[in-house]
Amino acid sequence: MSDANLSDRPSATDPVPVDVTPEPYDITPGFGFDDDPEEERSGPPSRRRLIALGAALLVGVAGAAVLGTLGWRVAQEKDATLATPDQVAGLTLDGSDRARTTADYLRNGFLADIEVDQSIAAVYADPARPERSVLLFGGTTLMWQPEQDLDRLFKLVADDSGRIDELRGLPAGELGGVLKCGTSHQGDALTVCGWADHGSVALAMFPGRTADEAAPLMLQIRSEVQTRD
Repeated sequence: MSDANLSDRPSATDPVPVDVTPEPYDITPGFGFDDDPEEERSGPPSRRRLIALGAALLVGVAGAAVLGTLGWRVAQEKDATLATPDQVAGLTLDGSDRARTTADYLRNGFLADIEVDQSIAAVYADPARPERSVLLFGGTTLMWQPEQDLDRLFKLVADDSGRIDELRGLPAGELGGVLKCGTSHQGDALTVCGWADHGSVALAMFPGRTADEAAPLMLQIRSEVQTRD
């Protein structure tokens, strides 16, 4: 056998060729072999994330508290009833034809603007001073925004009898809700007071009385004409 080609054969001791890639390995943090995404995700949340989560929880708790308070208030006030007794707050129900005509006019104007389940309208005379009769009208129904409905009634009166000035909120008493009084200017000044809650809304006109005189009288009238189931 010829040995001529033996020198062309690779020796067992010759090194094996290594293929080196032209692209270097990226050994920056987060891309190396030691990077473990699962470990990173399972670590403690950042302070910023905790603050955001805490703020969201506080907003949720506050919102739930508001809704809970509103729901309780609606449940307490929604089942209201209004009546027109013969005597109320020292005043006497006026049964004359003129008084009934006036009451019907007030009721019709009220019902044209606000839909209710039950309505009342009456004129109450002051035995001591006949010129200071009180004109009362209102109704009962479930009301989600009592103050807005009360403001609509004041606007109704303003459209019929001129503007209402100095309209202001006053303590609504034990029955809660909203109480407001103002002054209508068309001819002689006329004090107008009204209340509203989640079950009723009513307005009364007090000729010959200031707002300071009418407000406590309105509270007394309300306490005697409004009941809740």
